[in-house]
Amino acid sequence: MSILNSFKYDFKYDLASPKRTLEHRDIILSKKFLKNLYEEWYHVFINEIPHLPSGKLVELGSGGGFLKQLEPLVITSDVIQLSWTDMTFSAMEMPFEEEELAGIFMIDTFHHIPSVEIFLSNASKVLKKGGEIIMIEPANSSWGRFIYKNFHHEPFDENGGWHITESGPLTGANGALPWIVFERDRKRFDKLFPELNVVSIRYHTPLRYLVSGGVSFRQFVPEFSYGFFTWLDKLLCAMSLNFSMFVSIKIKKK
Repeated sequence: MSILNSFKYDFKYDLASPKRTLEHRDIILSKKFLKNLYEEWYHVFINEIPHLPSGKLVELGSGGGFLKQLEPLVITSDVIQLSWTDMTFSAMEMPFEEEELAGIFMIDTFHHIPSVEIFLSNASKVLKKGGEIIMIEPANSSWGRFIYKNFHHEPFDENGGWHITESGPLTGANGALPWIVFERDRKRFDKLFPELNVVSIRYHTPLRYLVSGGVSFRQFVPEFSYGFFTWLDKLLCAMSLNFSMFVSIKIKKK
């Protein structure tokens, strides 16, 4: 662990501070390996836009990301007031009219929402028919559980419920929450939200985020190795989805 700690960034600000999010943003934009991965994830959203009905597009929990640079039509937002995002609000209190949104996009945000039942209820109201929620979240796979439970500061409890204790915008979390809602408790989800259909659940990305160091550690591999690790990620997932660290979930309003 001492070797791993030597790769850790020395942050100046607390997790709840907007300045800490700015530190994360600077890391994402400066690390080409990590930035390439984010661009790949953002294109999951962007490539879906032509298939959505006309309407507003919103990213929840934009944080230190840069989706706006790739797709200016997307309204960026966060629960923390940030100078580079368009709006500030909670995912449980989205300030939109009924059937105003065509798409809701999220990266590592769903598992921080204190009451996903409230969020999903509101999302079903503000989404147009044919509108979608697309999220990229931690995966409850054998590899994912091992990494998140042993090397990540956030809780990962696959026995947890749908609610998270509110302890701060970045500190309250359960990494297993997407699996809990959309897989373990799928019958409950379908009963509570019959107007929402889980279109796809895709497990992916075993290694690239890990070796990039994310926003907590310095990069463990050289930038030129991105292509190799992209190939290796695909190979490992083809062998078994239990190697995944992330999952993409697409939900459509009927």
